[in-house]
Amino acid sequence: MNFNKKNALLLTLLLVAFGAGVVFFSGFDASEPTSSESSNTAISPTKPSLPKQFNLAVDSFHVQSDVVKRNEFLANILDNYQVDPVTIHQLAQKSKTIFNVRKITAGNPYTVFTYKSNPNKAAYFIYQPNPIDFIVYDLRDTIRVYAGKKDVVKKVETAASTIHSSLYDALQNTGADPLLAMQLADIYGWAIDFYRIDQNDWFKIQYERQYVDGKPVGAGRILSAVFSHRGKPLSAFYFQTDSTGKGEYYDEAGNSVKRAFLKAPLKFSRITSRYTQRRLHPVQKVWKAHLGTDYAAPTGTPIVATGSGIVIASAFTKFNGNYVKIKHNNTYTTQYLHMSKRAVRNGQRVQQGQVIGYVGSTGLATGPHVCYRFWKNGQQVDALKQNFHETTPLPAAYLSAFKQLVLKQQHIMAALHLASEESLTASTQELDNDDGQAL
Repeated sequence: MNFNKKNALLLTLLLVAFGAGVVFFSGFDASEPTSSESSNTAISPTKPSLPKQFNLAVDSFHVQSDVVKRNEFLANILDNYQVDPVTIHQLAQKSKTIFNVRKITAGNPYTVFTYKSNPNKAAYFIYQPNPIDFIVYDLRDTIRVYAGKKDVVKKVETAASTIHSSLYDALQNTGADPLLAMQLADIYGWAIDFYRIDQNDWFKIQYERQYVDGKPVGAGRILSAVFSHRGKPLSAFYFQTDSTGKGEYYDEAGNSVKRAFLKAPLKFSRITSRYTQRRLHPVQKVWKAHLGTDYAAPTGTPIVATGSGIVIASAFTKFNGNYVKIKHNNTYTTQYLHMSKRAVRNGQRVQQGQVIGYVGSTGLATGPHVCYRFWKNGQQVDALKQNFHETTPLPAAYLSAFKQLVLKQQHIMAALHLASEESLTASTQELDNDDGQAL
């Protein structure tokens, strides 16, 4: 009997302990919170962003846009918007390190933000010197001037055409930026005189283009090109050995397309007189040797150094007019005569393609041109008959990556169909990064 009482007491104690445990552990809830439980911590949806222009919210202002007219300046523009002369002077002073207000140019756009409470009083004046950059003049309590840039979308475009009239027209008719002609002249200047392009020469190019507000604002770098001149296709591929350095153009074998000398000292010109031992001088009217090549071009056309070197003469003489002479090495020297203005000084180091002066007709000349003279081992020779085959190859460490790029670009070039100048062959492709590589 005593045994049964003890057992009953022990059983009662166990039941009490079990019940207490259930009550204690029921305070811990390991289940996921329900939607109603988590609603207090949920992120509320973001409000739609307010419309902006030049990074300024437009909902608080009246916005007026116009273009600078002839004989219009910052002072008389802002005078129309209740900005006093003292404030205008302060703006001009604060602007000096950012943008010279004297460079505000007729035809360029500007925008004025005026107060809603006073639509005739300016709060901000924004001037756009080009499609990408803008200058903000903050006319509120604390006068500020700062620069900004519009969002730029970079795309890759392609163009291909046969040339029937001019390279400029062919590019324009494909929808490409015609200013790409200048880049092509830079790339192929060692091999092609671009004023002497033949009928039925052709090109294929892939290049970058920038867009602002959905409109093209200029061509960027040419990424690859094939230019066929007199039946000989010449390829050029842009390649950077590292992401921070400046790239160069190489042919399909990895040799630099640059040579020691350009074909001509002008990018676009025409030859009016060649190197010869006997020519009737147009001014002196006597037969004599003409030991140079004359390139005619409008007065003021930039003249470039055909090769890198040191300026050993920058002067004026009775017959040469304004001229520049450059020593390139112990073998070669070049000279450029009849300039309207010289742009380099004696002893200055110049780079190939650098502007050294401008076309004129000073000295013994009948019209604007540059007489280009070429010395080899101290003797004047015909520049057009010199052949420079030496090239700088790409370092071997980069050849594998370069050849992969070439293979990819060659496929793109092969897919482009030549068109006449009347048809459009430009295509576009979005870029997904900043280094100009196509998707």
